[in-house]
Amino acid sequence: MKLLIKNGNVADLKKKDFKIRDVLIEGEKIVQVAENIKDSKARVIDASCLYVLPGLIDLHAHIREPGREDEEDVFSASCAAVKGGFTTICCMPNTSPAIDNAGLVKYIFEKAQQLAMVDILPIGAITKNRAGLELSEMLKMWVAGAVGFSDDGNWVKNSLMMRRAMEYSLMHEMLLILHCEDEDLSKDGVINEGMVSLKMGLSGIPRESEVISVKRDIELAKLTGAKIHITHLSCKESVDAVNEAKKQGVNITADTAPHYLALTEEAVLDYNTNAKINPPLRLEEDRMSLIKALKDGVIDAIATDHAPHSDEEKDCEFNLASFGITGFETALAIGMKNFELIDLAEKMSYNPAKILGLHDKGEINPGFIADVLIVDSGMKWKLLEEEVVSKSKNTPFLNWEFKGKVKHLIHKGAVVMDNFEIKEVI
Repeated sequence: MKLLIKNGNVADLKKKDFKIRDVLIEGEKIVQVAENIKDSKARVIDASCLYVLPGLIDLHAHIREPGREDEEDVFSASCAAVKGGFTTICCMPNTSPAIDNAGLVKYIFEKAQQLAMVDILPIGAITKNRAGLELSEMLKMWVAGAVGFSDDGNWVKNSLMMRRAMEYSLMHEMLLILHCEDEDLSKDGVINEGMVSLKMGLSGIPRESEVISVKRDIELAKLTGAKIHITHLSCKESVDAVNEAKKQGVNITADTAPHYLALTEEAVLDYNTNAKINPPLRLEEDRMSLIKALKDGVIDAIATDHAPHSDEEKDCEFNLASFGITGFETALAIGMKNFELIDLAEKMSYNPAKILGLHDKGEINPGFIADVLIVDSGMKWKLLEEEVVSKSKNTPFLNWEFKGKVKHLIHKGAVVMDNFEIKEVI
């Protein structure tokens, strides 16, 4: 089928602005972007007064399959992603078992091809079982289709092991997505270390647990020349370290997550386990520093760190509750509270595509994959628990009011969201 998007405000990521254009899609590709396109055989989507962006690309998400399909699975994750405007998501390897071999990489691809409405790209583990003791067979996973490597949830504590992983990655300039947390410092901590943790009588996680590990990994990247991506930055000092590394020519990119842009440590004052996340929510000065770093280009991307959990894992004593919140369905709307849409297109699609080496994604241009997001920027809505698509409902944004919603979403030329409704296209 041909699709013709008419009269939309189409994102031009090279010039960083919007222009009223038509977009013609045939098969899986964009074939023309121009004014006043006519094609009598195409289905027309009227995008007047709407914004047309490349489909969002999430560098960091947890779909829980294999192992915890009660919390999320390939299909439910893809539905939640569609609702949020994502056409590509990268799934982290902290599953059960961990994605640390080519067979599991292939399994994710096969399940995604059978069931998902978006592209799901596996991230392989850096070390076997993410235990930090022995390197995984990264090359075999790379050949099988892994787009990067991470021990997310764990920091590769052994510096020699991390050095070897970086050297190994140089064979194909493999992307290393690094969770930076010195667990000797953060051990037993549950929220940011400071006045709130003192007031609540909870063990704190010092910002130094992140900052020290970020700096170590930067030094190893400087030594080896490896391509590294620091994920879910949460504090000002980490931003400063990344900024300095970029000035020195280190091959480094970074992301932060929407919740760090919208919340501070005070979100847990009522022992709200849905605001328990790792790294933890920090201070207002950190929140503002992250926003500024995104605007200045120090932080390259916004990634959801979508982390679904069952009710049992959240509806319990704060110390025992699991870390993590869901993120697909609110990421874009949270971003719109602090950024212009063209900037979000850059941070949530264009830059992630470049970081992952996806040369035919992240732009609305002829020849690119027809992953297209159409947003009603004036649409007001409230996040209601009964309307959450993810299997898990662990989000601190329940009952928040937002402005800006996905109206249509096209994945490889197929309409998967049509007039705010998810359409199953398998």
